[in-house]
Amino acid sequence: MTPFDYDYLRKLLKERSGLLLTADKQYLIESRLLPLARRAGLAGIGDLVQAIRNGSDAILVEVVEAMTTNETFFFRDKIPFDHVRHTVLPELLRARESRRSLRIWCAAASTGQEPYSLAMILKDMLPAGWRAEIVATDLSNEVLEKARTGVYSQFEVQRGLPIQLLMKHFTQLGDVWQLNPDIRAMVQYRQLNLLHDFAHLGKFDIIFCRNVLIYFDQATKADVFGRMQRVSEADGCLFLGAAETVVGLTDAYRARPDLRGVYVPNGARPALSLVPPMMAGVHRGVAMG
Repeated sequence: MTPFDYDYLRKLLKERSGLLLTADKQYLIESRLLPLARRAGLAGIGDLVQAIRNGSDAILVEVVEAMTTNETFFFRDKIPFDHVRHTVLPELLRARESRRSLRIWCAAASTGQEPYSLAMILKDMLPAGWRAEIVATDLSNEVLEKARTGVYSQFEVQRGLPIQLLMKHFTQLGDVWQLNPDIRAMVQYRQLNLLHDFAHLGKFDIIFCRNVLIYFDQATKADVFGRMQRVSEADGCLFLGAAETVVGLTDAYRARPDLRGVYVPNGARPALSLVPPMMAGVHRGVAMG
């Protein structure tokens, strides 16, 4: 791959997905895009770049999806889910008693383990007569299709999923496990790109946006946080990954001191986005190797 091709792909990925690649990540592009080029019958990344320049939308979509990873597992990092179970959900059950409904957005759904982890918590804790809606979004149609099936390998269910929940909420189908229909029905999957407007999703009591914005530049992060605040309920909360923060980026949220990784909306609404709309799609977390 020539420096010219690398520079072109860096700019393309920043524009289309928000991914900010540093100058030392050429190996990452090569490791992820060379297999894609070969599957497409192309000699290498140079030909891949030329196909994009020639207007191949299919190749463009595959390149963006190949460069955003799907690292996820059930109850990942544990602490955020403990916060939901022991503090945030009990508070919301008291605050929402009059309407008896909750809405949660997972903005990095990947193959579904995060929203399904939340669905299992809600299934166990929600009182009779309550309604819960989990909206799960991602950039890739491919991972969303897998998520909708609720089918996971033995390896996938062994990563973070307590055995009692496996026995309670899954059915074994040969060498794989499938979530039961009642849990799958609690999650709505939609394709969405965080760089685009998401006001149409409505208001949420809880937003999970974990390990999504790590490799975005500061202006893009601030823009996304500002727009997330506008779809957050005033007493709602935002969950970020362990390496993420709003500090120094935005005044749309402030840290909740008693819950690490949890942020609450500030009273004043931020100004409208200054970041122009870009490629349509759903966003997921980005992890660099």
